[in-house]
Amino acid sequence: NAHKLISPLAEEGDALAQLFIGIMYEKGKGVPQNYTEAAKWYQLSADQGNALSQFFLGNMYYKGQGVPRDFFEAANWFELAAKQGIESAQYNLSVMYFQGQGVLQDYKEAFKGYKNLALQGHARARYNLGLMYYKGQGTQQDYKEAFKWFKLAAQQGSMEAQLNLGVMYQKGEGIPQDYKQAFKWFKLSSDQG
Repeated sequence: NAHKLISPLAEEGDALAQLFIGIMYEKGKGVPQNYTEAAKWYQLSADQGNALSQFFLGNMYYKGQGVPRDFFEAANWFELAAKQGIESAQYNLSVMYFQGQGVLQDYKEAFKGYKNLALQGHARARYNLGLMYYKGQGTQQDYKEAFKWFKLAAQQGSMEAQLNLGVMYQKGEGIPQDYKQAFKWFKLSSDQG
């Protein structure tokens, strides 16, 4: 099986093989699921600079799977992976800055991360950026900008963004009040659950 083929390379220190062994243990593919083994292999690969292993290891620290739950460690690994272009790591790190998990709460840093991702088309980041503009967190409150980012996220299927667009149309925040549009967005949101 794949585990037998890849194991010798992983044991010799091949970072990509170590990543694959970690995935196999985390997902229970070809081997019994074992988060501790997964974390061990991700750690070996991450220490060699493998960005995906850094991201997966960050997730394991964030969730406390195979390692003690440690938001500080999670943030460190997400930051390393984000610097190498792993979008999900950048998103997770932005969430951690917003919530103050493993890092000092910093709305401006969260805003910066969300905006970078939003400009790349990341739907959840677009929604979060809209929320930050709406509430004035990490930036000046700006309903027009909030509307813009909610609409982009809503068009990508974000239920929360659709709901917020409905509220903004209903109240006339950042755009002219329009009950028909409010109903349309409320319906789209409620149709999702």
